[in-house]
Amino acid sequence: MKIAVVGTGYVGLVAGTGFAENGHQVTCVDIDAGRIAALQRGEAPIYEPGLEELLMRNMEEDRLRFTTSVAEAVENSLLVFLCVGTPSGANAAPDLRQVFAAAEAVGSALSGYRIIVSKSTCPVGTADKLKEIIAARTSHPFDVVVNPEFMKEGAAIDDFMRPDRVVVGCQDVRVLEIMRELYAPFLRTGKPFLSMSLRSAELAKYAVNTMLAARISLVNELANIAEVYGADINEIRQALMSDSRLGSAYLFPGLGFGGSCLPKDVAALAELAREKDLPRGIIEAATSTNEAQSRRFVERIKSFYEGGASGKRIAVWGATFKPRTDDLRSAPALEIIDALLAASAAVVVFDPVASKGLRDRYGDKVTVAAKMYDGLQDADGLVIATEWREFHNPDFERMAKIMRCPVIFDGRNLYEPKTMKAHGFTYFSVGRPRA
Repeated sequence: MKIAVVGTGYVGLVAGTGFAENGHQVTCVDIDAGRIAALQRGEAPIYEPGLEELLMRNMEEDRLRFTTSVAEAVENSLLVFLCVGTPSGANAAPDLRQVFAAAEAVGSALSGYRIIVSKSTCPVGTADKLKEIIAARTSHPFDVVVNPEFMKEGAAIDDFMRPDRVVVGCQDVRVLEIMRELYAPFLRTGKPFLSMSLRSAELAKYAVNTMLAARISLVNELANIAEVYGADINEIRQALMSDSRLGSAYLFPGLGFGGSCLPKDVAALAELAREKDLPRGIIEAATSTNEAQSRRFVERIKSFYEGGASGKRIAVWGATFKPRTDDLRSAPALEIIDALLAASAAVVVFDPVASKGLRDRYGDKVTVAAKMYDGLQDADGLVIATEWREFHNPDFERMAKIMRCPVIFDGRNLYEPKTMKAHGFTYFSVGRPRA
């Protein structure tokens, strides 16, 4: 099939590359000329393991190309995927201006029948608005489909190529069969193709992300209770994970959830409920608990030092909201860094891939370390904020020698308290007794 993908952010670039990898002819379009120029050179604008290799291979095989012209992308494509951003706007409702602008451009470019597939995360009823926008700009027939994405940053390629399920909201059985054919190679292991109404498909993405957010917030509340009462959340997790009704995913206590999806999608779902005056206590509690988690962790750091963190040199390992991505959006680490700076601490940060983003955000307000041990020299403490693999088995003897005060505030529970005590560290984690 010939496919156009409008938007070359996380979703659009991964989807376009994934479709090309399965033999389709894909044209990705973006209004950012600089981004398109970089992609034409084979340079991925985002860090995602495996993406750049797939990008280069499919460009070399002439299955994947990039342009700034919507008309050029749409001209020979049966399927047109809308993959532009929907950031939080006023009152936490998603800002749909990019989606509507993309729909206007596509409507004006139609030269025949097309299937317009909304892959952006949009509130219930957006597909109906897209139909109105496109119909006002063309006399050609078209159908609108809702096909939400469920990709995790850091594992987006695998999630797209081997999805847990494919959700398609569609009103026409013929269009549904085209979508089923498109995704058939991705579902060969028997994962489900779920067809539903447009509005159900729109709500499905918000439902999934809010459920995940609620699990994270709940396990963090349990961890706080365990810590106060001298229990160990890791032992409690074993009881939770062994329950077939719960499973093991998203039961890791820590600093809370961040990134581009969960925070804004939970807020958007709460806004949808508010607009209809519906109960939303659990949905909003997921957010409020999440926000409190980082604040509680910061207070622990400040209270450790007599007189607070003022003048202390604090090293931070990890800045992205999760490992295997360079995404700093809504990262809990940034809240901790901001709070430490506000407390007049000197902050030194190391992240394996986010150095540029940190410099762009903070300038000279923080020191960005080139190597993970560099920031520990004469440090009064270390904060573990992201669970990058290289942080799991560091040289503790070296750390203890170069740190001025051997204390670790582990927001990701990477180490065992007994091990830390044996190496001479004062060790704080989440939901476990202090070493």
